[in-house]
Amino acid sequence: MRVGVYLDHAATTPLRPEAREAWLEASAAAGNPSSIHGAGQAARRVLEDARERLATALDCEPIEIVFTSGGTESVNLGVSGLFRSRRETTGRSAIVAPVAEHHATMDTLAWLHAHDAAEVEWVPVDRDARIDLDAWRAAVAREDTAVATLLAANNEVGTVQPVIEAAAACVGAGVPLHLDAVGAFGHVPLSFQALRRDSGSVGAGLVALSVAAHKLGGPVGMGALVVARQAVLEPLVHGGGQQRGLRAGTQDAAGAAAFAVAAELAVAEIEFEAERLRALRDRLEAGVRAAIPDARVSAAGAERLPGHLHLVLPGAQGDSLLLLLDLAGIAVSTGSACQAGVPEPSHVVLAMGLGDQAARSALRLTLGRTTVDADVDAVLAALPDAYERARRAGMATREVH
Repeated sequence: MRVGVYLDHAATTPLRPEAREAWLEASAAAGNPSSIHGAGQAARRVLEDARERLATALDCEPIEIVFTSGGTESVNLGVSGLFRSRRETTGRSAIVAPVAEHHATMDTLAWLHAHDAAEVEWVPVDRDARIDLDAWRAAVAREDTAVATLLAANNEVGTVQPVIEAAAACVGAGVPLHLDAVGAFGHVPLSFQALRRDSGSVGAGLVALSVAAHKLGGPVGMGALVVARQAVLEPLVHGGGQQRGLRAGTQDAAGAAAFAVAAELAVAEIEFEAERLRALRDRLEAGVRAAIPDARVSAAGAERLPGHLHLVLPGAQGDSLLLLLDLAGIAVSTGSACQAGVPEPSHVVLAMGLGDQAARSALRLTLGRTTVDADVDAVLAALPDAYERARRAGMATREVH
């Protein structure tokens, strides 16, 4: 059935028409931005114009923008690149990260632990998925800590993290910090320079920040890592020496142009859209609470991304709820991963201390630029029946390995 209501904007959000037009216009011309002939230099101008415009949206220097294939590559480069460089120069081998990070970070850390002998120091979060700052400060102050990484806002429950305080702790410990802002950029105010200034970051503290185009209306397959001038990273991709030698390969001028346009529009609309989405989210939340008294709203006591509503619906399998809503033409997510079709409990909900049953009963509804009042009405009309049906079906009992 064709989806009529799309409430999975945290997974990806529809491409903006302006970004599509920018991509089509830039892709119509041939030319490698690294070539010195006229066609190549024309492509170079498109690329560097996009870099400057994205830098303005992020409040950083154009030279600090390293274009990547998306948020996952950006996170991999930021975390692995900083870690390997620091280990080479200092001999330190520990990485500090909260337990409720995105899988792009968690899987990178698992790989570094298995293949590069990295020791991961996990920092707990509270019942709102907010990091324990005291534990964070103690972890980054360890003599063996090489680098730290942190989500600006949790991708599942939407909790906005105390980035300035976390970065300031890294400054005091002399540890560089990578910030995963993939889900936050374009939805809450974000300034690379202001975050660095307010936290006292120079050589240590916030030095790298990841973003992705498709989270704010740009194309899939386009991201960026903001790398401070003072930061030293070991590249993951070698070949042509492009982008300060941090990411080799022919650069995607058309994708960069579309990313820049989407970012400019998102940043320009951010105040109005945040207020609009927060009002829609709050109406949806109030309606769910009234219709399903047993529903638990995750991170209700924390500052959240304006379009995020994460629910725990006791006794109902999250995947069952997702499929039932999908049949009703409503696209949502569980906020958890599935491997080989076997439901896996949300590691974020588990980290919040809510238990295995709650972690399997999670439902994430994320609103975005295309969300309207009628979408909220449709969810409120369909969710109570879906919940009753899913609750009657019960929870999966198959053990996950």
